[in-house]
Order: sequence, then C-alpha cells, then structure tokens
Amino acid sequence: MGATTSSIAAKLAFFPPEPSYKLDTDEQTGKLKLIGVPEGEKGEVSKLQTKKGHSITVVYVRNLSAKLTVLYSHGNAADIGQMFKFLTELCDQLCVNVMGYDYAGYGQSTGEPSEHNTYADIEAAYGCLKEKYGVKDEDIILYGQSIGSGPTMELALRVPALRAVILQSAILSGLRVMYRMKRTLWLDIYKNVDKIQYVHCPILIIHGTEDEVVDISHGKRLWELCKEKYEPLWLTGGNHCNLHVFPEFFRHLKKFKLAIERLPGENSGAERSLSNQPMNEDQREKSRLSVSCISSRPTVESRDTLRFSVDSREKPRTSSDQSEKARKSADCYYGKPRISTDQSERGRNSIDRLGDMMRSVAFCNVDCLKQTIRED
Repeated sequence: MGATTSSIAAKLAFFPPEPSYKLDTDEQTGKLKLIGVPEGEKGEVSKLQTKKGHSITVVYVRNLSAKLTVLYSHGNAADIGQMFKFLTELCDQLCVNVMGYDYAGYGQSTGEPSEHNTYADIEAAYGCLKEKYGVKDEDIILYGQSIGSGPTMELALRVPALRAVILQSAILSGLRVMYRMKRTLWLDIYKNVDKIQYVHCPILIIHGTEDEVVDISHGKRLWELCKEKYEPLWLTGGNHCNLHVFPEFFRHLKKFKLAIERLPGENSGAERSLSNQPMNEDQREKSRLSVSCISSRPTVESRDTLRFSVDSREKPRTSSDQSEKARKSADCYYGKPRISTDQSERGRNSIDRLGDMMRSVAFCNVDCLKQTIRED
C-alpha cells in the first residue's frame, strides 16, 4: 500500500521541467561545472548518492564572509539551473553560503521524483554540508519554497539544533492545496501541518496575498502552529512566483538573518531563543518573535522600516523585465522560457493540478474523497 501511495503521489505532485543545464568536467581542475547557466562558474558542483540509490546534483555557492549556510529546496517546476540566479542573490544579499540541490528526476539527478525520494535527497545534501564543507547544525538555515517546504519540514524534525527555517509559499499538505480538511488522510503527502509544531527553531514564513497556486491561508495556518514564531511577511499583491521582486522581500530576509545571527551556538549553554535575549530598541525591530509583536502596530518612527508587517499595503515596484521573469514558471523565479508548447504547459502546471489529475486515478473516487474530507 505504501509503495502504491508513493507512486500515485509522485504522478500527482511532481512536474520536472526539461533540464535547464548540463554537467561537464573542467579539464584543468577535474571538477564538475554547470553548462548553460549564466555565471555558473560561481557554483561548486557535486554528485551525491542518496540512500535510495539515486545520484543527485548539488551546487554550493560560497560567500567568504558568511557565518551561516542556507540549504535551499526548490519548487516542483524548477531545477537548480533555473534557480541559480536566485541562489547567488541569496548568497550576496544575505551574506550566506547557499547550497541548492535537484530532487531525483530533476535536472541531472537520476531516478524518479517522489515524496520519500525528496526526503533522501535533502538528507544527502545535508550530509554533504556536514562532511565536505564542515558546516555545523547550528549554522544551517533550511529554506523551502512551495513543495520544497515538504523535505524542509522533514529534515527540520530530524535536526533539532538548526539555526532557523524559512518557508516561502509553503503548503499545509498536498491534498489541502485542493480541499479544506480538518483531518489528514493516509494518502496525503508533505504533511507540514502535522510537523511544524515540533520544530524547535525560529521559523520565518513568507506568502503572497494573491497566490493562485497555494492560498495564503496555508502560510497563515503554518505560522499559527509555529512553536517559535518570527514575524511573517504577507506580501500584498504577491503571487506564487513573483515575491522576490518586492522590495520588502530581501529586506525582511536580511532582518531575519541579523536576528538569528545573535542566537548562541548549540554548545554555548545559553538559551537559543531570541525572545529571551536582552535587546535594545534597534534589536527589537530585528527580532520580533512573539505573537503579540505581530498584532501590535509599529510606531510612527518605525513604520517606514517595518513595511513587512501583516497589514502592509505597499505595492510591488516591479519592472516589466522582472514581471516577465516571474511569469515564466509557477514555481521558478528565473527559469528559462520553455522551448515548446508542451514544455510551457508543464512549467505552468504546478501543484494546483492535483485536483484535475486526481480524477484520472482509478484507485480513488474523488466524490467520495470530497465527502470524507468535509466530514467534521
């Protein structure tokens, strides 16, 4: 039953695009390199074996001044070639090292995508950070976007000493993208709603108010369930794939990064909670972790600095070029235009296609499923 569920879930949830890059070996150094990716030389490329027997591609972007490292999990219609520019922006703007990886069946990774394969994929990437780059758990920030929130939450459960977690356009669970549910069903995937309360590190949640793929109610419910909250970023007018063009986006990420940098290391013996540290007025702006912070209105002096608050009304200042980038894929910021009509369709058909595809799966009558889901 478990194998059948995993196979069906994979068909419903994953839409790997045509690989946007190739791999080659540098003749001088003997190291792997990305081919077909602008500024791909900035990334250190590795091939890793997962416990599921697949070979996945990872890329590490180094910042010589960084103290923290981001492990990034992309959405379901992108690969690391398409997301490479975003990885380098995270590296430069936040002054962090960044590792991105492709799930099995994506990019130049072997195998087929599935929920449990992605868990093995992120575990392999995490192991690479520890063993090859010597990164400590307390210096790792997990970053999951859209369906990437699934493997991110799973690893966050297993590694209690993480510095922080960032969830962008995250899902409560796979089926909850389609239906309002009070109970989690056996056939559901990426049950973030049941996991997030057991994650013991600061969590930042970012979501667009006009997300047509994953409704903002997912982000708000996840934030409510967080054990250690950081003030969320609800971007007015933001959809599923254009959040990076808002000026508040990187501004808020920088404030979060500054706040969690003040956390003591796991072995320091100090309490790893921002809310328990003595802070001056400037620090309080950067580490707003309690529920009361989100409901209180900022002072006149701080309002300009805190335009990422819940009731923010600032509109995105997007150029036509940025808007075009954001429309290229439901889950990809910087994806290349698809080379055929069929590929273009695949790029647009993100996790919101779950409903239509469920109707073609013989094992389940959707009408019966609806009735089950809607029961109190």
